[in-house]
Amino acid sequence: MGADEFDFVALHELRAGLFVDLDLGWMSHPFPSSRFKITNSRQLEVLRGLGVDRIRYVPSKSDPVETAEVVATESVESSAAEYESDRLRVEREKRAAVRLAQQESLLQCERRFVESTEQYRKAMSLVGSRPSEALKVGEKVVRDMAIEMAAQGDSAIRLLTEAAGDKSAMHPVNVTVLSLLLGKSMGLPETALKDLGIAAFLHDMGKVHLPERVRRWEEGFSAAENKVYQDHVAQSVAMAREMGLSAGAVTAIAQHHEMVDGSGFPSRLKQDAIDVGARVLSLVNRYDGLCNPVRMATAMTPHEALSMLFAQQKTRFDGKALSAFIRMMGVYPPGSVVQLNDERHALVVSVNSARPLKPRVLIHEPTVPRHESIVLDLEKVPNTSIRRSLKPSSLPVAAMDYLQPRQRICYFYESAANGSDAMLSA
Repeated sequence: MGADEFDFVALHELRAGLFVDLDLGWMSHPFPSSRFKITNSRQLEVLRGLGVDRIRYVPSKSDPVETAEVVATESVESSAAEYESDRLRVEREKRAAVRLAQQESLLQCERRFVESTEQYRKAMSLVGSRPSEALKVGEKVVRDMAIEMAAQGDSAIRLLTEAAGDKSAMHPVNVTVLSLLLGKSMGLPETALKDLGIAAFLHDMGKVHLPERVRRWEEGFSAAENKVYQDHVAQSVAMAREMGLSAGAVTAIAQHHEMVDGSGFPSRLKQDAIDVGARVLSLVNRYDGLCNPVRMATAMTPHEALSMLFAQQKTRFDGKALSAFIRMMGVYPPGSVVQLNDERHALVVSVNSARPLKPRVLIHEPTVPRHESIVLDLEKVPNTSIRRSLKPSSLPVAAMDYLQPRQRICYFYESAANGSDAMLSA
């Protein structure tokens, strides 16, 4: 057989190393040349799809079978490497897309939180001179929140950065967000929810008439200081009436420090004598006070605060409201520092209020730069769960720097569908 004499090979006998000479027009195949040596599986796949029964080849220019096997092995290895490279690239692109979506959702939450704190300060600036305008400001904030919560279906409670909003307005906005979410989860009717929201937003406005040093209650207040502090309730009620708040909102403000066991103030009311909205408001108000006290050295983690409310103070709060609050916040509320069952440390950053047992967490991953980290939904990550809650001070230095646990806890809400990461592994 001459140097360039050819033979034919059946499609099933095609292999890497054969030098093919395609007896086809140049528009009948996708190869740059009709004469070439087969080097990879992709070429084999295309050749077998040309619609012919056999392929012409040149034996003298083809590799022997032994060499071809080596070539084929190298080709498979090369294809595998290319596949792995493509897979990693796709995974990186997917992580980047998820991270971008999560960052945008967080930024939207923080923008809305900041706007709400600004509106609170605006309302407080108007409350003395133009009370009806102050009410309009508050009602718009509450109405917008209620509409958004209703529109997004299941809501996730999102932990924000400490830089979000004015610190003096953090408490009323926190309490408003959580009160509306809790009232919604308890099925309060629209009118009651509106009354609860505006009462939560304005419940402490009477403190503007108190001396600065007694506007936030602290352990160790004298009897005289306690009396002055407690007077903010009457001041708030008087301002609420002057603003023209509804009877339901005024009642919730008047009773937001009452406790169902009669230990509250100013009237020491018990059980059903306390309005439902006030029972919600008093509970949320107490939770935020435990997480964000005047002296941060006494602050509890969200997990500790929830545990105390349930284990030590449950007789002081409405049982239905407390049970609903625990279901909504989860065992590990946003802001909790936790250790997973694989020993890794994490920060709980978001809880789906409808499915709270598997929150979304930021995991300390030393191999992943923090700016590239993503929030993982534990509900969608098999075999990964929370083992226990930790105090931030017990974290290793590297985990502390990575997770950056918050000193002050502030919350907003987002759609529970935001930041989906169902296909990402832990």
